[in-house]
Amino acid sequence: MPGSAQISYMGPWPKDVGIIALELYFPSHFVDQAELEQYDGVAAGKYTVGLGQARMGFCSDREDINSLCLTVVQRLMERNGLSYDSIGRLEVGTETIIDKSKSVKTVIMQLFEDSGNTDVEGIDTTNACYGGTAALFNAVNWVESSSWDGRYALVVAGDIAVYATGSARPTGGAGAVAMLVGPNAPLAFERGLRGTHMQHAYDFYKPDLMSEYPVVDGKLSIECYLSALDRCYSVYRNKIHTQWQREGSDQRFSLEDFGFLVFHSPYCKLVQKSVARLMLNDFLNHPNPNTETGPFTGLDAFRDVKPEETYFDRDVEKAFMKASADLFERKTKASLLISNQNGNMYTPSVYGCLASVIAEHSPSQLAGQRIGVFSYGSGFAASLYSLKVTQDHTPGSALDKLVSSLSDLGVRLDSRKKVAPAVFSDSMKLREDTHHLASYVPRGSVDDLFPGTWYLTRVDEKHRREYSRRPLDDDLPAEPELVCLGAAAATSYEPDANLDKGNKD
Repeated sequence: MPGSAQISYMGPWPKDVGIIALELYFPSHFVDQAELEQYDGVAAGKYTVGLGQARMGFCSDREDINSLCLTVVQRLMERNGLSYDSIGRLEVGTETIIDKSKSVKTVIMQLFEDSGNTDVEGIDTTNACYGGTAALFNAVNWVESSSWDGRYALVVAGDIAVYATGSARPTGGAGAVAMLVGPNAPLAFERGLRGTHMQHAYDFYKPDLMSEYPVVDGKLSIECYLSALDRCYSVYRNKIHTQWQREGSDQRFSLEDFGFLVFHSPYCKLVQKSVARLMLNDFLNHPNPNTETGPFTGLDAFRDVKPEETYFDRDVEKAFMKASADLFERKTKASLLISNQNGNMYTPSVYGCLASVIAEHSPSQLAGQRIGVFSYGSGFAASLYSLKVTQDHTPGSALDKLVSSLSDLGVRLDSRKKVAPAVFSDSMKLREDTHHLASYVPRGSVDDLFPGTWYLTRVDEKHRREYSRRPLDDDLPAEPELVCLGAAAATSYEPDANLDKGNKD
């Protein structure tokens, strides 16, 4: 069992609580961003250079938020040899809402039925792209609380990020992440080191409950993201200084004290700008920065700038992106594998970046490092916290197993099917036309899904959704349907002539 050191939950505070295992799911289809530029009639490089995106994953009407989360949870449980009765808490972070009352978590509980385990705390948590982080914090807090019963917590973050036709559409994506949380973790939360900022703004929101599309104020959203980053970093830095002072150290904290830095990634270029932004913070916070040699060379002209006046200052941005280029290459670039190749997954985005760092490094390269994690959700809510990687990187260790489990990310990305932009556009139009319809049978192909993927088989006249799983072995029949109707509902189904027309309820 992962993290299987002997646990006495009635004894002392559990040690090294954090992420024990991590699983990532993304769709089996993608559209090439360079081809999308041509299709949309925009300048070459607008998406690939301006946004830093290469490919964008997307779902057909066969997949929804429930199926994504079912897939990633079962994959994590199977690959780690876990029993469902070993889970005491399950919480889902998502902003992809298909029911205003019934949670995604309750749908996932169907996977637990054979185990007989219904004693599972937690529910869904929602605030744009921040819900997964809130769920993760809740899971860690549960393990460290008097409520903990010695079992694991499971955190799921999943979303389908789609936009109306226009400039925002290339920043979409889709996917889900599942994280196993408990003691003796290879990625342990550093206790007390969280900086959080919460504020009201209408930068990105979804007021139309009949549509998947958000209302976006792009410029305001960037300002909110960067201002939240400033605030969270300041709070985090003050907290770690306080800890160090208690330990008798007067050391100044800087970005060099992070081994790696991962960010919520709406698009890759914003992440690169965020690293530059943090270097600006270090520069302005330093009592006497050396502008003759080192990373701050030539930056003396910016000594008196006010951060809140620089969100769109091209001179500041250009200077600090140049100054932070080496730091970005060393500490952040590897984290953008999934973001660059699959796009923005909303709540799982920052954890896809974390998975990328793990997949792109060996256990010995990761051991002992501090990983800074910045999570942002519009509206807006943000936190910067840190994970400390265990020193134990021996073969068979928890860290070795975690790295091994994610080592196939590149192969999985390369195994996806590329579709033409016109096919992608048609798929988006189908989702738009059929979103939230009753009496609907999906039209997308099941054969193109990855083995082991759960998919939607139909929505009945009362909006109840039914799912099947594509077998792990193509020589086997599909697994029995999960029916979100309760145990008494019929599982057999004969479509009538009207169902595939998507009639509204």
